[in-house]
Formats: sequence, structure tokens, C-alpha cells
Amino acid sequence: MGEALSQYPRDQFVLSSKVGRIMLDEMEDPATRDFGEKGGLFEYGLKNKILNDYSADATLRSIEDSLKRLKTDHLDIVWIHDPAQDFYGDSWLEQFNIARTGAFRALTRLREEGVIKAWGLGVNRVEPCELTLALDEPKPDAFLLAGRYSLLDHKRALQRLMPEALEQNVDIVVGGPYSSGVLAGGEHFEYQKASAAIHQQVAHIKAIAARHQVDVKAAALQFALAHPAVAAVIPGSSRPGRMAEDLAALKATIPAAFWEEMRSQNLVADNAPLPIR
Repeated sequence: MGEALSQYPRDQFVLSSKVGRIMLDEMEDPATRDFGEKGGLFEYGLKNKILNDYSADATLRSIEDSLKRLKTDHLDIVWIHDPAQDFYGDSWLEQFNIARTGAFRALTRLREEGVIKAWGLGVNRVEPCELTLALDEPKPDAFLLAGRYSLLDHKRALQRLMPEALEQNVDIVVGGPYSSGVLAGGEHFEYQKASAAIHQQVAHIKAIAARHQVDVKAAALQFALAHPAVAAVIPGSSRPGRMAEDLAALKATIPAAFWEEMRSQNLVADNAPLPIR
């Protein structure tokens, strides 16, 4: 990626990276990695041994490594990767506290020095974000929240996280608006095969969409962006053609009647902002 990006002026793209995991020169069998609820998510990844470390020293090392690999002198956004229960189970608060006293403060310093422009948490759960907003610590610029603000799962985030992020001027970047693909015609939800209950919920959404001639992908993207706390959405396009589809979905017209029926069927929370034009 660094070789490819070096061909373009640095101000023509936004570059983000993550901290919390350091790739070592030592090799290991990817199939033996334990990533909590995500199981074998990285089973087929690079064989470099991965060290989980949210300390300040590890954060600075990770940034230095990223700058070298990406052939740049600064990063636009840095995410602290997964200090959350789905990866660390009951010990997640211990890992979060290491990040609070380590990565939080190191990234704040780098932001002040201009090495990075912004930082935040990249997580799949709302709890680390809510806890961060409640702390007397330097505030992040944003949260990359995957899977927790979608058509299939948004009510928990609306209770506390979304209004507090808006009040504190911390942006939300929505990851996984298609809920791991099940809202885009796929079979996965939460990185695993979707359950019968999820397929039933998706079928209900599809039936309403069909009655109103609405593309479910368009509804999923536009719903995520409708909340004023949301600054961006990451669909996770796998090829250029998918990007074109996503752009078209963002521009598609969705009748208000669709959203009214979704709400009447309790598929969209009463307090969820809707993309009604």
C-alpha cells in the first residue's frame, strides 16, 4: 500500500491505521490465534506473530512501523483496535485501562505534535465508547463502531452512546452497515453464519422493501448516515464495482412510507433519526 500511495500527493487521500496489535518478525500458525468471539477471523492472515499491547511504548512503536510501511510522515486517523469484551472476555476492562493510560495519552501527544490528525477507538461494542466518553481523559476525535448501528442492531447504541457522542462532539464512523453482509444478500452476521432468527428478520425487512420498491442496501446505508452523530460509513467494498453500487445506493430515493412501515413493525427504533427527504 505504501508503494501505491507514494505515487499520489499526500493531501489527496485520507490515511488511517490502527494500534493495539504489533506485527513481529517471528512467525506463528495463524490458525492457533485466539480472537475471542471472532474465533478464526484471522486464520488465513499473515503468519507474523501478533503481540497485543495497548501501552504507550507499543503505541509509539506501532505508529513508527506504520509510517515506515506506508511511506508517509503523518497519519490522518489512528484507531485503538478492539479493547473490548468480544476480544478479551472478562479481562477487557484490564486491557481498556492499559489503553487509557497508554495509547490514549500517547496518541493525544502525537495529535498535538501533528504526527496524527485524529484518534479514536475501533471496536465492535458500545461499552468501550461509552466508558471513554465518561472518563476525565483527553477525548478522542471519533469512534469506529462496527455492527452496532445498523438496521439489524441499533437500539442499544441509541440509548446512550449516540446522544453523548453528539453532545461531546465525538464523531461516529459506522462500520459494517450491512451487518457482515447479511443485509447485502450474504449469509454472514457478526462475522459468522447468520442464525435462523437473523434470516427471519432480514426477510421481514426485504418484504417491506419489496412492497415499496426499495433496495435494502440503500436503506442500510442511508439509515446509518441519518444520525447527526455519524460522520461516515464504511460499507467494506471488496471490488470497484461494489463501490459504484454503494454510491448509487446512497443517492437512491427511499419513500417515507417505507420508513413508516419499518417503524410500525418495530424494525426501526422510535428514536432513530430517519433519512426522510
